[in-house]
Amino acid sequence: MTTQKTMPQQPKMRLGRLELIALIAALIAINSIAIDIMLPGLQQIGASLGVTDENHRQYVISAYLFGFGFFQLLYGPISDRFGRRPPLLFGLAVFVVSAIGAALSPTFAMLLAFRALQGAGAAATRVVAVSVVRDIFEGRQMAEVMSLVMMVFMILPIVAPATGQLIMLFGEWHLIFAFMAVMAFVIALWTFFRLPETLHPGDRRSLTLASIVGGFGIVLSNRVAVCYTLAASFIFGSLFGFINSASQIYLDIYKLGQWFPLAFAGVAATMALASFINSRLVGRFGMRRISHSMLVAFVAISLVWLLLSMRGIVPFPLYMALFAAIMFCFGLIGANFNSLAMEPLGKVAGTASAVLGFTQTLIGAAIGAVIGQTFDGTTVPISAGYFVLGAIGLIFVLIAERGKLFQAQNKPAAQVIHLD
Repeated sequence: MTTQKTMPQQPKMRLGRLELIALIAALIAINSIAIDIMLPGLQQIGASLGVTDENHRQYVISAYLFGFGFFQLLYGPISDRFGRRPPLLFGLAVFVVSAIGAALSPTFAMLLAFRALQGAGAAATRVVAVSVVRDIFEGRQMAEVMSLVMMVFMILPIVAPATGQLIMLFGEWHLIFAFMAVMAFVIALWTFFRLPETLHPGDRRSLTLASIVGGFGIVLSNRVAVCYTLAASFIFGSLFGFINSASQIYLDIYKLGQWFPLAFAGVAATMALASFINSRLVGRFGMRRISHSMLVAFVAISLVWLLLSMRGIVPFPLYMALFAAIMFCFGLIGANFNSLAMEPLGKVAGTASAVLGFTQTLIGAAIGAVIGQTFDGTTVPISAGYFVLGAIGLIFVLIAERGKLFQAQNKPAAQVIHLD
């Protein structure tokens, strides 16, 4: 039997379920766009700002990710104290200003500084978006909503590189940052006029040192939350490694040229499809059964890719088939792992979201940077990363579940707030 939470004095939502999902997806997708739209412009940025080492161009991505990761720890306790709207709107403002600053940067060092600041602003979108979903939903319904959000989120890598390429047809790389500033400003207006405060006044936490430490203590003392967070972090590290190396894989190894965005989009499409399938199946089979099965498949297919890569350059059609299969598994893992990590931490959703996002981004970005810097003209480093990191993720899941996989432990949960 399931129970439904009652939230007295909670304002009615101004937006319906579909618009809520679209807005949350847009907030989270800001980060995907801020990363993926840059990929076609990395070569031009390097040439324009005097970057001689090709691998150093990847710092445009790494700087953003580190700013994005660290500042999530700040937004978490703040959103648990002051609500979701104020830090979200502040972060969007920082994103807009820093995108403009990046567009006007005369040196590579200044560009990296603004990219880190841009990531710091975007950190609010990640923390608050997940917190809002946890405020409103729980259990398998949260996983279903997060899957739909991730589906929209995954669609953007299909269009983001192509959008970056299209923008550069009308000017230089500076226009990409101008586009990001306009996009974030529009989303900020949407948020301001349509998204109400979702944190119940009775759930607000004080911003004292003791309260902050206590909130982090609640999160870090939960075995299931910590282990699923770490599992997701290492698996996301493989994705960040691919993002860092994508232009070199498609342009240097496979010589795709202007077809690079299309190949990138094809893989992203499989992830979006997987997220949609998860939203349809998670209510029936549960988060654990789906994500555990896909994690085992993720590790197995990655091992096949690694063994083939060690024998030489994998033919492009075979590479695409293997990598698309791996990322399909990834699409069925991410939303479920995040939901499993957040499920027991509803009372400190902002802090929990911050720890989850910080850990995923910091570990993922650090591992991704290492994988990117080891690029050697083959797919061995990236395939090895996928296999090893997937295996590490599996170990953490085994710890979380005390050695038992595929257990249907979550029952369908009722919706917390009714949407008009």
